[in-house]
Amino acid sequence: MKTESRLEKVLASGQLAVTSEVGPPRGCNVDVIKEKANMIKDYVDGINITDNQTAMVRMSSIAGGIAIKQMGLDPIIQMVSRDRNRLAMQSDILGAYALGCNTMLCLSGDHPKFGDHPMAKPVYDIDSINMIKMVKDMRDEGKFQGGADITEPPKMFIGAAANPFADPFELRVMRLAKKVAAGVDFIQTQCIFNTAKFETWMKQVVDRGLDEKVAILAGITPMKSLGMAKYMKSKVPGMDIPDEVIDRLAGVDKDKQAEEGIKMAIEQMQRLKECKGVKGFHIMAIEWEQKVPELVKGAGLYPRPEV
Repeated sequence: MKTESRLEKVLASGQLAVTSEVGPPRGCNVDVIKEKANMIKDYVDGINITDNQTAMVRMSSIAGGIAIKQMGLDPIIQMVSRDRNRLAMQSDILGAYALGCNTMLCLSGDHPKFGDHPMAKPVYDIDSINMIKMVKDMRDEGKFQGGADITEPPKMFIGAAANPFADPFELRVMRLAKKVAAGVDFIQTQCIFNTAKFETWMKQVVDRGLDEKVAILAGITPMKSLGMAKYMKSKVPGMDIPDEVIDRLAGVDKDKQAEEGIKMAIEQMQRLKECKGVKGFHIMAIEWEQKVPELVKGAGLYPRPEV
């Protein structure tokens, strides 16, 4: 074992892992995070705390992670390179680990022009791949990126994201391979709606043997409504939502669309449980955390393992 991360222990046991996420508030009320975490705590092996997602100012991921840790739960702190140079990143990693956070996700982050501070200067001192390598060297070599020794290294379990659907598709596995070479331990993918295309990507991953080097958690987002599906299809970059998803939601009454969205997500999880190389699921129930237990139970992934 590289770390004390619960997620690493579950993956090492050979059982399918489940993670989910909560978004911090746009204010100082930490109870918002605690209430969301309480909804999902018995159904997941780690809880992502997002880091100013969509470039909108929110309570910090590390503060949210510490609040969850104080509840006896297992936070996964997200860190974007958009907002920090490498000094600030390494400093934050030391502080987060010192306060009990041992699992993190390395991300580049959406450009500020997409958020509520388009005038903000993006940092992007390093990208997510170089951040992975930096954290790995801190953990395994006990070295800061500048070369100095770390007196007590942070033993972080290192994650990153992958989008199997972004263009050009043929380069998606190559980018994953770069993250594996940098030292990533687990991957959480973009929301999957085009399951056949994801399975094609996973076959390429397996053919290159990358599934033996990194644990891939398939991203699941339940659709609340036909309107949500249409919006994500037309307005959200990097999404691949087939027409059959739209048609299926359109085929039921409006008051039944949320129920149908849950049913579709469970069917998807059951199908992907059989996909070679998939080691678990990352459930992104956007402001719908109360549905995570239903999804986990419906997919036959409850109770969570004792490790």
